[in-house]
Amino acid sequence: MIRVLLADDQVLIRAGFRALIEAEDSIEVVGEAANGRQAVELAAEHLPDVVLLDIQMPIMDGIEATKRIAADPRLAGVHVMILTNYGVDEYVFQALKAGAAGFLLKDSDPDDLLHGIRVVARGDALLSPDITRRLIGEFVARPKLSLPTGDLDVLTERERETVALVGRGLSNEEIAAHLVVSPFTAKTHVSRAMTKLGARDRAQLVVMAYESGLVTARR
Repeated sequence: MIRVLLADDQVLIRAGFRALIEAEDSIEVVGEAANGRQAVELAAEHLPDVVLLDIQMPIMDGIEATKRIAADPRLAGVHVMILTNYGVDEYVFQALKAGAAGFLLKDSDPDDLLHGIRVVARGDALLSPDITRRLIGEFVARPKLSLPTGDLDVLTERERETVALVGRGLSNEEIAAHLVVSPFTAKTHVSRAMTKLGARDRAQLVVMAYESGLVTARR
C-alpha cells in the first residue's frame, strides 16, 4: 500500500485528489495539509511514501517545505512530487534543487497522476514530458541555475554511461538492456553515481547529466 500526504491550500483540489486516489486499492491518503508547515509536520508524523505538494501555499510555500523534508534524515523514505499550474519556471527549479523527486502539471490526466505516485514511491524520478522538454531547454539556456554537483571524474566509465542514460530518461530496466547487464546491476550503477555526485534522487541526476554536458539537449 502506497501512503500519500496531500498538501494544497485549495480544499476542492485536495478533495478531488483524495477521491481519485482512494478509488485505487493500492494507494491511500494518510493526511491533508493546507500549507507547507502542516505538510512538514504531517510528513514527520505519518511518514508517507509520497507527498503531493503544491508550490504556492500560505505560511510556508512548497519549496521551503520540500527543502525541510529532504533535509530531515528521518524522512529519507518520503518522496515529494510537485503539482503545479505553472509548468517549468523559477519555482520548479528551486523545488528541484530543494529535493523534489517529480513534477506534474495539475491538468495532467488522472492516470498520469496515479502512475506518477507509483513511480515516485519506488524512488524513481517523475517529470512529465512537457516539463522534461522545457526543463532541459532551460538548463541548457540558463547555466547559472546550477545545482551543487560532484566532479564527474569520481565516476567510473560505466557509471558515466549510466548517468547519461538516466539523463535521457531511461528506466533501470532500459539501462540494463542497453548495457547488457542485469536490472540489479543497472540499479547499483545508478545508486553509486547518485552517492558520488551527491544527488538525492534520479530527478537531480537527470539535471546533473545535462548541466555537466554529459548529455546535451536534442534540438
